[in-house]
Amino acid sequence: MKAVILAGGKGARLAPYTRVIPKPLMPIGDMPILEVLLRQIKRAGVDDVILTVGHMAELLQAFFQNGERLALPVRYSYEDKPLGTAGPLRQISGLDEAFLVMNGDVLTTLDFNELVECHRRSGAMVTVAVHPRDVKIDLGVLRLDGDSRVVDYIEKPTYNFVVSMGVYVFNPRVLEYIPKGQYFDFPDLILKLLAANEVVKVFRFEGYWMDLGRPDDYDQAVSDFERMRAEFLPEGD
Repeated sequence: MKAVILAGGKGARLAPYTRVIPKPLMPIGDMPILEVLLRQIKRAGVDDVILTVGHMAELLQAFFQNGERLALPVRYSYEDKPLGTAGPLRQISGLDEAFLVMNGDVLTTLDFNELVECHRRSGAMVTVAVHPRDVKIDLGVLRLDGDSRVVDYIEKPTYNFVVSMGVYVFNPRVLEYIPKGQYFDFPDLILKLLAANEVVKVFRFEGYWMDLGRPDDYDQAVSDFERMRAEFLPEGD
């Protein structure tokens, strides 16, 4: 099974760290976050990895090379210009069966095998791994009618959302919906698929998931990894 890992972004929200190293090389314990992810997907049966790279690509290639150290073949797809989150997929050859796509900065205990099997059973064009997220607003929220009249007042509400984990399974035909050589993000792709009446489903996961987008999330992930290492990487990994 193939996996495409998106590792070409600048990681601006994690500056100043990412001014000197790419975000997928940010250390979690004694290894970069991307190495944790590679070890996990190898255990799940992935035997071919394509890293989409752009920003500081040379550092990523110098660290992972061809994947021999991890006994997992790694190759690279280079972006001459930013192509967004979905755009890089269009320039990768050989994606001729269902494949994983994920961000290179995800720390999770998600069972990738279960995700892929769910996708294959569903018949969906795309399966999006999703996670519940509660967002607390530490302010009083007013609801207004069209005449600026207050119709409700909610003190410090908590809103519940279902959010993308940055992990997907795609059928190869998805590539037909991605313009070649153009900037194109995942929301653009999903909306385009829905407009074409293609089936997009979700895989609900309530276990551990952290996106390392912000400094406080990164600090929390480092602490969690030390405490829960055996859950992320079983003995021997």
